[in-house]
Amino acid sequence: SFTVRPGDTLALVGHTGAGKTTVISLLLRFYDPQRGRILIDGRDIRTLPLDTLRSHVGYVQQDIFLFATDIATNIRLSAPLSDAEVERAAARVGADAIIKRFPDGYQHQLAERGASVSVGERQLLSFARAIAADPALLLLDEATSALDNRTESEVIEALEVIGRRCTTVVIAHRLSTVQRCDRIYEFANGRLKAY
Repeated sequence: SFTVRPGDTLALVGHTGAGKTTVISLLLRFYDPQRGRILIDGRDIRTLPLDTLRSHVGYVQQDIFLFATDIATNIRLSAPLSDAEVERAAARVGADAIIKRFPDGYQHQLAERGASVSVGERQLLSFARAIAADPALLLLDEATSALDNRTESEVIEALEVIGRRCTTVVIAHRLSTVQRCDRIYEFANGRLKAY
């Protein structure tokens, strides 16, 4: 059992299979807890419609899925964002530098699953997508694993700015990713071991 205060950045660490991603899956209601409950602002998340819950969550995972459409649409998804808001989101995480290299910029057509860009570039575009709709809760599951050290540092700095406006839960194995978090919780064998 643990509590995350609004605006906090919490890191979940532990070996593979320790239960970190399960916490994220429970927060997103991919499945419901067998025992206990998860509260957001004092309300059991099982009482919230899925679309309402997920509309307040930004999610970046290690395995990124991009659609075979233009970059702006991949960042925007179904959110009613203006072109300026899409560009602002990309700039906040440094994805704008990548996008400007394409002749068509934000209108550049991506291949299926984003195969036409590198894994690191896909992760940056996914970060832009996650923060574009200004989520209340940002979930990052090994989200910087494919970034080089310089790009990861830029993304972490951007996340510090973003994190002042939302609550962030980070799963990472790299110390550099979690060292600036407000709290670090260690999981082992599906249980919270230390914090």
